Amino acid sequence: MASSKFDIVVYGATGFTGQLVAEYLAEHYKGDGNLKWALAGRSKDKLASVRDAVGAPADTPLIVADAGDVASLKAMVEQTRSVIAGVGPYQLFGSDLVALCAATGTDYFDYCGEPIWMRQMIDAHEAKAKASGARIVFSCGFDSLPFELGAFFVQEDAKRAFGAPAPRVKGRVRDMSGTLSGGTAASARATFAAVAKDLSLVSMVQDPFVLTPGFDGPKQPRGNKPVMEEDLGSWAAPFVMATINTRNVHRSNMLMNFAYGKDFVYDEMVLTGPGEQGEANAKKVVAAVNAARLGASGGPKPGEGPSKEERESGRYDLLYVAIAPDGRQVRASVRGDRDPYGSTGKMIAECAICLLRDAADVAPGIWTPGAAMQHKLIKRLEENAGMKFSVEQ
Repeated sequence: MASSKFDIVVYGATGFTGQLVAEYLAEHYKGDGNLKWALAGRSKDKLASVRDAVGAPADTPLIVADAGDVASLKAMVEQTRSVIAGVGPYQLFGSDLVALCAATGTDYFDYCGEPIWMRQMIDAHEAKAKASGARIVFSCGFDSLPFELGAFFVQEDAKRAFGAPAPRVKGRVRDMSGTLSGGTAASARATFAAVAKDLSLVSMVQDPFVLTPGFDGPKQPRGNKPVMEEDLGSWAAPFVMATINTRNVHRSNMLMNFAYGKDFVYDEMVLTGPGEQGEANAKKVVAAVNAARLGASGGPKPGEGPSKEERESGRYDLLYVAIAPDGRQVRASVRGDRDPYGSTGKMIAECAICLLRDAADVAPGIWTPGAAMQHKLIKRLEENAGMKFSVEQ
């Protein structure tokens, strides 16, 4: 049974994104006497520094907990109703915490983009979570909340316009600015290393339905080369995050009892513009994706990431196109007022508060945030997290 001593514990608060979560809670929920939260991590001194740096009250509780010390994790979990987990790569440092939350009925949130690990956790712990009352919610950050909710939002409009959900939805990145953090790079390197060590994982990486155990849907677009999309008037190039986002969208569909249908087709790409310049831009995106693969040495170290100025000047603009069988379309957009990291800190905090305050009736199990909280989460994100969901004419 989850404890009510704290509503939320931010675990990994000294990490790059963990600090952003703490900063958001300190700023946005200052004076909210009904929200009891604490910071957790390996070093009490570093936690105190984060507490002071983000402007949290001096009496904000600090909990020492280490991924390598299961007893310390258990002591942390036993004090709270929910944990926001920011200690990655999750496949290296997250499994024990998920197991403990699933066993004790404690809600769990992360910003994971590691589909192989997520599937392993689903297989190992979903039954336990359902039995204990825990709601385990993966991918509550830029991986993959805006994309999952964007698909949900455009399908709601498709139902109004077509009388039924669309069997085909395109997710397209129209604009995005921001740079990589050390944690994201480390997670990608860990995934590549795991696959290189165990080639049986290759099929899981390539499977668009890896997160829908027991369901294998229709063939999906690969999205691995530039294409000219006549209906959008633009070239489109592969999107590096599609390999996690598309998996979460399909899981969301399954969790909502196939609200989009069992024949649903979804893909994501980056729009690069029309004509020869658009084609050239698309080829540059392909080269950058292939060269980076995020597994190369160098780049930011864990704890490092874009500066405050970079986060606050960043943005993203995502387009969703729902296509009816007769070719009719409806379009919607999701926009954010920060770069992916600045937005993630706000998103995951609001996911935790939404489940606590607005969606307490969500059934136990392992969820995507959009499937669990739907319109209630959209409302909270628009009111508090600088996101905007719009139907486009």
